Amino acid sequence: MKCPFCKETDNKVIDSRLSKDGNEIRRRRECLVCGRRFTTYEHIEKIPIMIIKKDGRREVFSRDKVRAGIQKACEKRNISVNMIDNFLDELERDLGETGEKEIPSSTLGEKIMIKLHALDDVAYVRFASVYREFKDVNDFVSELKSLLSSR
Repeated sequence: MKCPFCKETDNKVIDSRLSKDGNEIRRRRECLVCGRRFTTYEHIEKIPIMIIKKDGRREVFSRDKVRAGIQKACEKRNISVNMIDNFLDELERDLGETGEKEIPSSTLGEKIMIKLHALDDVAYVRFASVYREFKDVNDFVSELKSLLSSR
């Protein structure tokens, strides 16, 4: 590891700590040439998941893109930013645990819908109306009926 101050590679680790979530190790290092200290982080390299779109195109899974959709669905609801972050963490963990490198957008959408249904019914219906491309009020009403019957 290069010292950010003098660019030498001769340094030693003086302290290591696990991050709160257990996914990173924080290391304090001391440069043996200039004597200054700096911090590095070590984490598991994530393999990017590709999302297969309806038209066959592939794009890298974007947490920010999913966050934007979730935030829009949860607008003016009693759902905190932490709840959305936990939602996204759990979703990413679920996607990673499948072991698949490519996931159809329909699978991703259904996973989001299931998790939103558990989080907030209104956010679920809002997301469903866009995701399932409701054409008219009848589509909306039938989704509400299935939501009410599942209670």
